[in-house]
Amino acid sequence: MTTEQDPNGKSAHEPGSKLDAGKVRPDLILSGMPRALMAVSQVATFGAKKYTENGWQDVPEGIKRYTAAMDRHRLKELMEQADPDSGLMHQAHLAWNALARLELMLREAEKWERAA
Repeated sequence: MTTEQDPNGKSAHEPGSKLDAGKVRPDLILSGMPRALMAVSQVATFGAKKYTENGWQDVPEGIKRYTAAMDRHRLKELMEQADPDSGLMHQAHLAWNALARLELMLREAEKWERAA
């Protein structure tokens, strides 16, 4: 276990101390890739309207099926600009499928860790 530290060397009880040195920085993604995140969010919104909100979490064999969808969008991006069904970029669909797949894989890994 790592010890939490202030990046400026302050002790935990010193005014202005913040023990966040070495912690994960979501701001690097949120602030650094706003266009990509908006494009993926548009795909998520399209999917929620077409199917159900967050229904992707309950798709049987989700990892396998989102891998296949990701691969289809990878191939389609070489042939056409946008997905004809949604009008959105294939790259955004590919990224959404990759995130859904990763989320399901991480959840599965957590189940194994808890069971061990």
